[in-house]
Amino acid sequence: MTTFIWVAVVVVAVVALAAVGFVVLQQQRRSRLRERFGPEYERAVAESDNRREAERDLIAREQRHSELDIRPLPEETRDTYANRWTEVQERFVDAPGFAVTEADQLVTSVMAERGYPTDDFEQRLSDLSVGHAATLDHYRKAHEISGRAARKEASTEELRQAMVHYRALFEELLHETTRGR
Repeated sequence: MTTFIWVAVVVVAVVALAAVGFVVLQQQRRSRLRERFGPEYERAVAESDNRREAERDLIAREQRHSELDIRPLPEETRDTYANRWTEVQERFVDAPGFAVTEADQLVTSVMAERGYPTDDFEQRLSDLSVGHAATLDHYRKAHEISGRAARKEASTEELRQAMVHYRALFEELLHETTRGR
């Protein structure tokens, strides 16, 4: 074989190895994102024009989250919030719509105290998705019901469901002691 053929064979082999390496890295990244974001990964892919764009968004969420100062709550603060949650649940019997609004505000307060920005709901979802993907759908559902409750368009059963959904995220935020990173 001539030198040219050897060079061509080596170049083809290097390109093939690089392509295989690229595919393997993509699969590892995809697997890591699926594991980290759980159902939120599938939601992001479904709502995006393509998988790569969705994955870039999820990576950007991780980057933003890493820059936040998310911190666990001191035990005394956790106890105070837990007591407030009990009071909100007790008020549900007499004023379910009001209790759901209070639950939303209480979850938002815990988020703020933990270090999450709370100005924009969509940004809250994005920030929470990094460390709380498993309960994020609960938060979406609760918030949607809370909005309908504010307009007096939610049934008592829906309000009860909203409380259950809020409680799922509330408890996770309250008792998480790690930085979620």
